[in-house]
Amino acid sequence: MVTVTVSPKFQVVIPKAVREKLDLQPGQMLQILQFADRIEFVPIKAVKEMRGFLKGIKTDVSRQKDRI
Repeated sequence: MVTVTVSPKFQVVIPKAVREKLDLQPGQMLQILQFADRIEFVPIKAVKEMRGFLKGIKTDVSRQKDRI
């Protein structure tokens, strides 16, 4: 687990290993979510970048007739 320190200006530095693994770039937008006592940073990606990310997902699930 990696830890960071909050600066006096309430800033944090994302560790290099995390930046590289998530391919974060300078100026990239992140969505911040708060759940109870934790904070999550979620990279915002363009719709074109999302193409194919669900490859192999099971699509033959049964659905209610009013949900088709």
